[in-house]
Amino acid sequence: MQSVTDVPAPRNEPVHTYAPGTPERKMLLDALADHVANPVELTQTIAGQPVFGGGQKVDVVQPHQHSSVLGTFGTATRDQARAAADAALAARPAWAAMDYDDRAAVFLRAADLLAGPWREKIAAATMLGQSKTAQQAEIDAPCELVDFWRWNVAFGRRILAEQPVSSPGVWNRLDHRPLEGFVYAVTPFNFTAIAGNLPTAPALMGNTVVWKPAPTQTLSAWWTLKLLEAAGLPPGVINLLTGDGKEVSEVLLADPHLAGIHFTGSTATFQHLWRTVGENIANYRTYPRLVGETGGKDFVLAHPSADPRVLATALTLGAFEYQGQKCSAASRAFVPRSVWNVVGEEFLGTVDSLTYGDVSDLSNFGGAVIDARSYAKNVAAIDRAKATDGLTVAAGGTYDDSEGFFVRPTVVLGQDPTDDAFCTEYFGPFLAVHVYDDAKPGAWAEVLRAVDEGSPYGLTGSVVATDRAAVAEASAALRFAAGNFYVNDKPTGAVVGQQPFGGSRASGTNDKAGSILNLQRWTSPRAVKETFVPPTSHLYPHMR
Repeated sequence: MQSVTDVPAPRNEPVHTYAPGTPERKMLLDALADHVANPVELTQTIAGQPVFGGGQKVDVVQPHQHSSVLGTFGTATRDQARAAADAALAARPAWAAMDYDDRAAVFLRAADLLAGPWREKIAAATMLGQSKTAQQAEIDAPCELVDFWRWNVAFGRRILAEQPVSSPGVWNRLDHRPLEGFVYAVTPFNFTAIAGNLPTAPALMGNTVVWKPAPTQTLSAWWTLKLLEAAGLPPGVINLLTGDGKEVSEVLLADPHLAGIHFTGSTATFQHLWRTVGENIANYRTYPRLVGETGGKDFVLAHPSADPRVLATALTLGAFEYQGQKCSAASRAFVPRSVWNVVGEEFLGTVDSLTYGDVSDLSNFGGAVIDARSYAKNVAAIDRAKATDGLTVAAGGTYDDSEGFFVRPTVVLGQDPTDDAFCTEYFGPFLAVHVYDDAKPGAWAEVLRAVDEGSPYGLTGSVVATDRAAVAEASAALRFAAGNFYVNDKPTGAVVGQQPFGGSRASGTNDKAGSILNLQRWTSPRAVKETFVPPTSHLYPHMR
């Protein structure tokens, strides 16, 4: 017997504190120790079977202690990429035909498992493999990934319920079909939740997926797929490949059955994927859906009416939590001189007091940058700032990779808001601050233009002001400078179901992860018209 069901009302997962004396703190510390003591063979999953990558072997290490190996994977070969695509295509008919409630139940169960018995295991893997503190790992995975799975189920139900009107004698319906082919999910190192959402959002809507996580996120990705399998995900629905992805992309982007790409990562990589799809466009069975979020050069703009303590807190948290390795991290700030004179010295002292170290020591504010390449990029940015006229390193500016890839939280004061320090995304704990002369006539309008035009990105930004007219003016002037705009807050921390996340310009396609808008990209609706008493004559009344 069939029924029209209601899915459980989604709610945001409560955030654990891991404060001293709490049960979850001991469980987390035990999970951390277990991961360190028991490195794992990070196999791929193709058609539900574990397969070790046939190419180069790579160790996954703790970024803050790179002598500690957490696991080893093999790079996927072209043949393995072909097998993963074939497995996704083979699993597609049964998965697409499965009732929505049955598909949804897999992800709702996965959410409850992650919120419960798997919580500390995934959190600890995220901490160690991606150098996140307990707080940063907690809000990532479990909480945000749990939120994605619960809210996506509710959003998907709303899509299925969206139906057209019917005129007398006619029944009109929308058949919300999955895409025709497989989806290629390419996911980043910095958020376990994003890495978990990019393959599962299309899968919820009936698609099958080839998932290629970032090499430096392989540990938590591997455990995430194990969790999904424990929740009942059928073989072949999501196939995980490990490694750098070059040969994987060469195979999958040339496949005529490529139906979509779900991506988070660098602008250069997304543009490469888009360009390659364009070159192959005549070979595809359907036009692939391209959904991508690609980073930003996110801003904090202070008005002369800004509360100095609110500004200092927004800059500290926005720029230096998780070592600035959030797509939304504040990396350029524009502060009036009258406010800087009040708060600047205190803010710089706070930055210098931040402790970065081993994330297993829960007293630390942050950890290391993700790998040697990221370390080198941030070192080059700091060294350039030290050598460039018009730039002053006001806090931090040191680095050390002897044990881990540590870059100190760094604040650079810049006289020229068009300098590279205000334009280029370094993806690290590097904040460029331009102190503007608010006593100068027209200074506010001038700085609004500098913020809007100073970067090719358009992801996040915030304005700090108590003057409501200034807030309104900034919101209007910067309408296209940020897909997520914050007032009197840091430009990070979007919550699923509350602030749908994404930006445009060089920051991506703005398809808003954590909302119904993203899930709509993974369906291909069919309109069905049924006429109950069809006409039997071709003659119209005016012809008589």
